[in-house]
Amino acid sequence: MDTPSDSPRKAASGPDLTGSQIGDYRLLRRLGHGAMAEVYLAEQCSLKRRVAFKVLRDELTGDETYVKRFRREAEAAASLIHANIVQIHEVGCVDGVYFIAQEYVEGQNLSRWIARHDRPDLPHALSVMRQVAAALAKAAAHGIIHRDIKPENILLTRSGEVKVADFGLARWPRQDDGVELTRVGVTLGTPLYMSPEQVEGRSLDPRSDLYSFGVTCYHLLTGAPPFTGQTPLSVAVQHLKKEPQPLASVRSDLPAELCRVIHKMLAKDPKNRHQSARDLLQELRQLQRDELGDEWPDSLPGWETTGPEEDTLGPIQATQRIQAVMDTAAMAARGRWRGGALIASMLAACVAGGLLAWWTTRPVSIIAGAAIEAAAPVPRQKSVQLQTIQAARLGTLAAWQAVIDNYPDQQYYVCWAKQQIARIHLLSRDFGEALPLFRELAEFDPANRRLRAFGLAGQAVVLTHQKKYKRSAEILKQLAPLNADLKDDVLRQAVKLAAQRNASEIAPPAG
Repeated sequence: MDTPSDSPRKAASGPDLTGSQIGDYRLLRRLGHGAMAEVYLAEQCSLKRRVAFKVLRDELTGDETYVKRFRREAEAAASLIHANIVQIHEVGCVDGVYFIAQEYVEGQNLSRWIARHDRPDLPHALSVMRQVAAALAKAAAHGIIHRDIKPENILLTRSGEVKVADFGLARWPRQDDGVELTRVGVTLGTPLYMSPEQVEGRSLDPRSDLYSFGVTCYHLLTGAPPFTGQTPLSVAVQHLKKEPQPLASVRSDLPAELCRVIHKMLAKDPKNRHQSARDLLQELRQLQRDELGDEWPDSLPGWETTGPEEDTLGPIQATQRIQAVMDTAAMAARGRWRGGALIASMLAACVAGGLLAWWTTRPVSIIAGAAIEAAAPVPRQKSVQLQTIQAARLGTLAAWQAVIDNYPDQQYYVCWAKQQIARIHLLSRDFGEALPLFRELAEFDPANRRLRAFGLAGQAVVLTHQKKYKRSAEILKQLAPLNADLKDDVLRQAVKLAAQRNASEIAPPAG
């Protein structure tokens, strides 16, 4: 074992503990910090696994109240063994350094996801809501109130799982407290997401977490929390006195029942909210059955999470990006087709803007994609969710086709797979294969505005590639009322370029 760069106690008083050895843990780098603790990525040497390592701030170690609260967090979270709650591995103290070693979740928090992506569709929103509600139900069953539910404390994994983190403000009633550990001179929580009773300093029960979660859901679905202001006080007053803007007026595409559920969570009086997270779960399950009609999804692909370990590219991703740049440059240089600038611009935007997520999974390069597809068969998975996740990881035509072949009755996932196949054909300029797929998706369900917009946009782009400019222009007219429902940034840009190309080709000659 390497010799620590410094003793834990001495390092703890400095600005950064990176490189220190604290017990069985080597601290690799700092991930972030909160009011009470610094958080590091660490390696547990004995088990050779990575963990999130929380260290109580050095200036707080002399305050017994903070030490008790820090231990309380570990006790509360460690008692909650659940797939949707970040798990505690160990709590301890080494040379005066108080720490909690917990599950390291590779991905990103919901706040960062909201900032980087468009508003989610119904299946993804329901997946987040169901999983967080399940975590809150587990906590409530143990008498635990989280007290700080917000997007920053909801983590999205690469596989589509959702985990609730940071029980640092959790209240766990016990008979031997002797001190109210959740009140250390201030009202705790985050003003943007506080319940009215939390703002007023009244006693709390699990319904307070449901209010905070309602605010979080509103933020997820609209891109902004219902109440904002210049100061924490102004936001807090709105939680007490102001009603949020009706969700349906911001997201007209959402089911009325979902809007009702979220506004019920946001009721000022706890008596008017769901009386438990289990009640909320029941309503979500019924809503899912009514709207989507398939089995309840444990996870969904497409979160496109970017964790701290994804800053560097693996060999396949690097090959794909190099290939994309080479393909773009080659098409532009050769001028093989008059519409080449359209697809070149799409690829250039993907690479330069980090928008390779337009293809939802990995773009399939001539080199890497073919090698993956040829080298590995696509086995049937135990569930459609696992089959879809496998397809997202492989990113090949065969993998996505396996979703359709193995689970033809799973309508949502079949449509998802067909979208990915259409995108792959478009990227590889197999327009004859792409066009009928885009047409099928556009006509599949006229009431599904997002799917219809996707299908019409794809048709228009392909038809422009095929120099069928008048037909493409007709499709774009059908797309116009659905422009707001076209959520793919690069596809939107491709549609604009197609419209420009159509106009230049259809325009009557001058003079």
